[in-house]
Amino acid sequence: MKTEILNRLLLDQKAKRQVALLTHLETGAQSLVYPDETHGDLAVDAALQTVTLDAFRDDRSHIQATPNGDVFIQVFNPSLRMVVVGAVHIAQPLARMAAMAGWDVTIVDPRGSFASSDRFPGVHLINEWPDEALTELDLDRRTAVVTLTHDPKIDDPALQVAIRSDAFYIGSLGSRKTHAARLKRLKDAHFTDDEMARIHGPVGLSLGAVSPSEIAVSILAQVIQNLHQKEADEAA
Repeated sequence: MKTEILNRLLLDQKAKRQVALLTHLETGAQSLVYPDETHGDLAVDAALQTVTLDAFRDDRSHIQATPNGDVFIQVFNPSLRMVVVGAVHIAQPLARMAAMAGWDVTIVDPRGSFASSDRFPGVHLINEWPDEALTELDLDRRTAVVTLTHDPKIDDPALQVAIRSDAFYIGSLGSRKTHAARLKRLKDAHFTDDEMARIHGPVGLSLGAVSPSEIAVSILAQVIQNLHQKEADEAA
């Protein structure tokens, strides 16, 4: 690998930029392919560009046969992240399930007695107020945010940061009545209807879920559904 390609790839990963490294298996020619540009000495035609965009969506590296020889498409997608605001009972099975599905999970709750390593072993915990924590986390297009506390002092500041971030999914736990009150508070804080429409509330697919684990399943299912729908829309 050329030094220029390696250095650029390292910078892309640090910046959480979606990129694929394409390598011609016979000649060794390489190019970095982004959703909207290409950089390198391997010629990338429209067909190979389309295949690479599909690889981004599938999050899968593979060898692609082309008229000019085989090309290895190595995908470097930023990690999928789930930021859960509120270390409540539902957050426990949700954190475990999301981690099993390959997500980097962070629990944010200023209440240290809730967000403890005893209750969430092996999970990244942040005991700060959500507006500060979420700003520091730099929510990107591979991040889902879920608020679970029902407490406006904790959920609302998180939602205000998430709405104006690049997070692809925002969900908030609560009944329709609770969500209506939440939207009124956000409107009073000068958020627009389009901005508030980003929030999935009540959070989760309508599965008739009752227990914390069932609700966690419904939330994770909706997050995954939205992830793949977003990727499909971008590829269209």
